Amino acid sequence: MGSATADPVGTAPVGTLEVALAHAARLLAQDARLAEEQAREILKAAPEHPQALRLLGAALRRQGDVAGAEAAYLRSVKASVNDPELVVAATALSENRLAAAEQILRGVLKARPTDVAAIRMLAETGMRLGRYDDAEKLLARCLELAPGFTAARHNYATVLYRNNKPVEAIGQLDLLLAGEADNPAYLNLKAAALGRIGEYEGAIELYARVLRTHARHPKTWMSYGHALKTVGRQADAIEAYRRSLALAPQLGEAWWSLANLKTVTFSREDIAAMEAELARTDIGDEDRFHLHFALGKALEDEGRWEASFRHYEQGNALRRRDLGYEADETSLHVKRSKALFTPAFFAERAGQGCPAPDPIFIVGLPRSGSTLVEQILSSHSQVEGTQELPDIIAMAKRLGGLAKRSSAGRYPDVLAELSPADLKALGEEYLARAKVHRKLGRPFFIDKMPNNWAHLGLICLALPNAKIVDARRHPLGCGFSGFKQHFARGQGFTYDLTDIGRYYADYVELMAHFDVVLPGRVHRVIYEQMVTDPEAETRRLLDYCGLPFEEACLRFYENERAVRTASSEQVRKPIFTDAADHWRNYDIWLGPLKAALGPVLNAYPEAPEY
Repeated sequence: MGSATADPVGTAPVGTLEVALAHAARLLAQDARLAEEQAREILKAAPEHPQALRLLGAALRRQGDVAGAEAAYLRSVKASVNDPELVVAATALSENRLAAAEQILRGVLKARPTDVAAIRMLAETGMRLGRYDDAEKLLARCLELAPGFTAARHNYATVLYRNNKPVEAIGQLDLLLAGEADNPAYLNLKAAALGRIGEYEGAIELYARVLRTHARHPKTWMSYGHALKTVGRQADAIEAYRRSLALAPQLGEAWWSLANLKTVTFSREDIAAMEAELARTDIGDEDRFHLHFALGKALEDEGRWEASFRHYEQGNALRRRDLGYEADETSLHVKRSKALFTPAFFAERAGQGCPAPDPIFIVGLPRSGSTLVEQILSSHSQVEGTQELPDIIAMAKRLGGLAKRSSAGRYPDVLAELSPADLKALGEEYLARAKVHRKLGRPFFIDKMPNNWAHLGLICLALPNAKIVDARRHPLGCGFSGFKQHFARGQGFTYDLTDIGRYYADYVELMAHFDVVLPGRVHRVIYEQMVTDPEAETRRLLDYCGLPFEEACLRFYENERAVRTASSEQVRKPIFTDAADHWRNYDIWLGPLKAALGPVLNAYPEAPEY
């Protein structure tokens, strides 16, 4: 070994601690056994020294002693509690100074790449910045080094859930629950992940289990209410929301959840209670904007139109402030899509993609009647309703690359570079992702993600035999209905009337382009026509989908399937027409929406000339 053993091994470390650590690090590159011996000698002189423990872990890992390596890494985590650099980084994280925390932690990991405590902290920083892919990779590495690092595994399960990988998240949570079966944090996250894949009864059982021993958790009661609402147990959902509010009357989301049932009429006492919470100075913006939306609905039910509108207006302004939606990005995406997707482009790729006819995509805007269309179709014996699946959007995002703004990304132009094998693989990937949501074994299934209108090109290329249904509603009815709705995620354009008008106009423009480029490829359902003559419109819809007429489609309200969207309770009743023109009560305040819609407003239900 020559120079590798110039310093004595098996005696006290030579020179200062820093010199000894550097020597052990050099040994690690040449002889893991000698590095282990050196690390153990350092630990005799400096017990629980974090860097020496990490070196020990690395040396043991190289020798195949995975359990010993993990034990050393876990000891290093405990020993890092007083590490000066990690303390500074933790302080920055607690103060939400994320850029400072990231800079410190990257410096630490440059010097100490196996510092699992620092890896976990950097992953947490990434999660807070919305960099879920980066956080996922960091935590996977952390657990590779220290599989027993339970805090990191919980973080890993959380980031998998947020990264739309609920099945993988459940796998990690099951590992955690094997060691701590009654941990409420693990059970709550697993329940949420089960709900994400449509396993609502399992989610309800887990929430109930948590509440048996933690009955004073208001947010668990609220999550329990969400799950109960989804399966149609409205009375139980209301009770759960009320239990949540009894524990935390300031919890705006619970008030909004009651309002969002669309069937609850608030009492004068409820309104007074919400107004009292809103008058407080010590509640956060999230509670505040939820209270505004809930009060908007309460006052709307009383016919107090202006007071109702002002609450919607304030709630939307608060919500929009933190979202950073840019209408120009949507408009530019439409422009790029129109330039790319020409008749020649699709003709050159005819016969490519995955030929499976299974998916039926329902696209458009939220609050356009899409849940009604879904309920009608899912009442057919050959069609299964799933939910708003995130997979097409996730695939498009991946194809676009790492650009922070979509305008700087490669999508949709990158679609021109894909080979026939690539397109087929994308279609097969989508079907594989959707498989977990298909519970009934029916030949067709519905993906009701409305935002997929922006990705029609990708859908048509990857899944050329899929059906596409455009659910469209009057722009003022649809637009205002979106404005008074708080969405859990993904609809950043709905919190400003001008943004809504621009988004609707962009959507109409791109859909009109596809009507020209691929005539007949998309079937359009006009909401007002559906509620006026449901049988005729249902027959047209089924004909487009190649399905025989079934009477059950007209009795869609008898369908007991789970419904997650804002219209969940409305589609459990026969069609009613009184909501179609409800926006007229607010017409005087809709000037910004009308102006942004431009010629689209007067052309409805047709598209203007482009």
